[in-house]
Amino acid sequence: MVLPGPVRRWRSRASTGRYRAAVSDDATTVPARARYDVVVVGGGHNGLTAAAYLAQAGRSVLLLEAADHLGGATQSARVFPGVDARLSRYSYLVSLLPAAVRDELGLRLELRRRRFSSYTPLPSDPARGLLVDNADDAATRRSFEAVGAGADVAAWHAFGARTAALARALFGTVTEPLPTAEEVRARLGAAWWTDLVERPLGELVERTFASDLVRGVVLTDALIGTFAGAHDASLVQNRCFLYHVIGGGTGDWDVPVGGMGAVAAELEAACGRAGVEVLTSARVTAVTTSSAAAEVTWQDDDGRERAVAADHVLAGCSPRDLDHLRGRVPEQEPEGAQLKVNMLLTRLPRLRDTAVDPAAAFAGTFHVNEGYAQLQRAYEEAAAGRVPTVPPSEIYCHSLTDASILGPEVRARGWHTLTLFGLHMPARLFHVDPEGARAQALAATLRSLDGVLAEPVEDCLATDADGRPCLEARTPVDLETDVGLPGGHIFHRDLSWPWLSPGHADAASLDPAARWGVATDDARILLCGAGAVRGGGVSGIPGRSAAMALLGR
Repeated sequence: MVLPGPVRRWRSRASTGRYRAAVSDDATTVPARARYDVVVVGGGHNGLTAAAYLAQAGRSVLLLEAADHLGGATQSARVFPGVDARLSRYSYLVSLLPAAVRDELGLRLELRRRRFSSYTPLPSDPARGLLVDNADDAATRRSFEAVGAGADVAAWHAFGARTAALARALFGTVTEPLPTAEEVRARLGAAWWTDLVERPLGELVERTFASDLVRGVVLTDALIGTFAGAHDASLVQNRCFLYHVIGGGTGDWDVPVGGMGAVAAELEAACGRAGVEVLTSARVTAVTTSSAAAEVTWQDDDGRERAVAADHVLAGCSPRDLDHLRGRVPEQEPEGAQLKVNMLLTRLPRLRDTAVDPAAAFAGTFHVNEGYAQLQRAYEEAAAGRVPTVPPSEIYCHSLTDASILGPEVRARGWHTLTLFGLHMPARLFHVDPEGARAQALAATLRSLDGVLAEPVEDCLATDADGRPCLEARTPVDLETDVGLPGGHIFHRDLSWPWLSPGHADAASLDPAARWGVATDDARILLCGAGAVRGGGVSGIPGRSAAMALLGR
């Protein structure tokens, strides 16, 4: 059943060399069908990816999005009033997006490599720091020696070669049906299988590196969006590490030109070219199925209830939220564990380390108090219900690699964006007093950052049109409210291994949805969001996988 209501039919028009979504002039058009081949719930980047693939293949597709815009956490926004700067507000770098998705959907998306991998001030003496220069091995070696980690140089390069081989072996499988565990073990070899799949990552890190600083730099890849210690028995940290080092078959994390919103805009354009019908401000309230069809019910801006039938429903929302829509009690409540801070600076802050140019230090990933022991101490404090005394964090400066996100006047002034991703800030810390806890966490995080700088970062903040500092902080509670991340979990739930669980040796006998990692217990409902197998990050992989499962590929 379809009740009358406005539908947004998206077309694309050129805007500074990129596509921008626009509402058609006829905004009173009702959905064209009483029944669709597919209804996609959620217009984040994965929902857009799935919709574009299916419509491109000739399926009738209706996409429903609760917000008044598309893109979900993959968006750019003018965060600060009166300031012409488009910040990647919730997500910021691209690694896991396969070239196949860009090519098959015709996405005109430029990703730029960062010359500097990372800079890490020595916690005990921030006047020295480790700068990893992708273009100069000799300079990197000298930097290792300067922080007393010269003995780890050979191990660093050997470990990099190991993870590069891991990426080459595994990333090619993400655009195919899930391999079996046995196939992956054969690809990776016994050593990687033991170190990564059977034993806590902390054992490998401690066995490989002597320096606490270097150990911390390596471990951070296991903790982005994951609340765990190096020796967590669940191995959730191992799975997080795996996803962070295999992207693109190289493990590189690149800057999207135009900001993360360029990714969403290109996917919107692909949906427009393929003929996807998109309805925004449509809050889905129920998903039901029968032997004959699935039905999706939603409310519009005026609170009117509407419904539409479909052969299949693809859930771009989280598995937890899908359970709610199906009238079920979720098996688990995910918990995110990060503080996201967006800033606009009039200049880059000075470093205590005068041997390093701030433009080099901030061009890669700037690690703040992420020594190995510091990470464990912060985890233990947070697990005990306290904001860490010295919160660890990572900083990214998009504008050093891509100044197009800044308006001409802001760019001429030499201003820069900074995004800070704070680790070990679980949602449980913010439930009782969200505002007070946010202020406490932000203050502690800024103190931690200032401790490794030669001046307070607050002295470098720009001000908006109302005279307020250009700084905003988002907690896991805020992320759930803002963009629907369950419990603020950026992966929707803990990441899974990107292969079939052991015991599925006869993969060919599985249902296509199971083979692609997007199955639910209802054949008419498939996952297409970050909660699918091989979900998490800005990748489009689960969206493509759901489409492939329905298309029988």
